[in-house]
Amino acid sequence: MTTRGIRRKKSYLAEIKVAVIGAPGVGKSALTVRFLTKRYIGEYDHQAENRHKYEIMVDGEAVLCEIWDTCPKVEENAEALNLTAGSESVQWADGLLLVYSITDRDSFNYIRRAKEELPSDTPVALVANKVDMVHLRQVSTEEGDILAKDFECKFCEISAAEHVFPVADAFLELCREVLTAKRKSKQSFIDKIDRMLSGSRAYNRGKSDSISPKD
Repeated sequence: MTTRGIRRKKSYLAEIKVAVIGAPGVGKSALTVRFLTKRYIGEYDHQAENRHKYEIMVDGEAVLCEIWDTCPKVEENAEALNLTAGSESVQWADGLLLVYSITDRDSFNYIRRAKEELPSDTPVALVANKVDMVHLRQVSTEEGDILAKDFECKFCEISAAEHVFPVADAFLELCREVLTAKRKSKQSFIDKIDRMLSGSRAYNRGKSDSISPKD
């Protein structure tokens, strides 16, 4: 696990957990490293999973971001990779960055099959990588737009090899959605506690009045 970039005590920072999900070879590791270090590394072990923990800035707020660069497992004799809502990475994550390659239709279909399996309340973003290899394109921009509408999420086509800021924007936009969802959840919890306490106080007042001595 990478921990470089953490300069403050963890307890003072909001925390975000992002799982980068996609078929092998779509560029998940390249995108993650490009986002965290602005460097591009072209070759990775497609069978390796990594977790990186960095302090990042989201709209001026320091956030402790943990990114799980996942590697889907291929079942023996399976015809296709499977991603389920019960997978460890999906259960772990606050947000999901779904990645496919425009040069690999199977990787697009992998993400498309996942739609019905993923939890509807988890923020997601859809990223089409390797747009620099447009001459090898197998998946059109329109298909990506349609899938993003199905997911009801943001969509972008980028290149880990050539783009720095667009890659960062994809991650940061997802982080913003996660922070917003966390704040709404926290506020809902506070409102629920307030309602419970208000009801309890009203009940206690009514009970107290009922046992007051009568004239």
